[in-house]
Amino acid sequence: MSEKNKAILEKANAAIAEGNNEGFLSFCADDTQWTFVGDKTLKGKEAVRQWMATTYVEPPKFMVANLIAEGDFVTALGNITMKDEDGKAAHYSYCDVWRFRGGKIVELRAFVIKTEVKNETSSAA
Repeated sequence: MSEKNKAILEKANAAIAEGNNEGFLSFCADDTQWTFVGDKTLKGKEAVRQWMATTYVEPPKFMVANLIAEGDFVTALGNITMKDEDGKAAHYSYCDVWRFRGGKIVELRAFVIKTEVKNETSSAA
């Protein structure tokens, strides 16, 4: 089951990357609940749809470092870049814990931290 859930999440994330929010939502249960720890909780598919419409004006760019699946859970670790309210690229590191039921996403607990992109420089000594 865990590998199947991992494949579902990969398909759902591919839809987001293409700007296909409805394609992503087709993988969610009607009673899905998303908690952005320390920020807000979205209850139900319609609340998620409205959040996506305002947050994902332009498709975000994901870089998934690890996908770890066990039982009904898939954990994704990585980085995401998306446009902020001023249209500038904003960078975040995240850990998303997704829970599945019957092949559908029923819960997300997202730990998201805004990060700064730093130029890597080395000093010659």
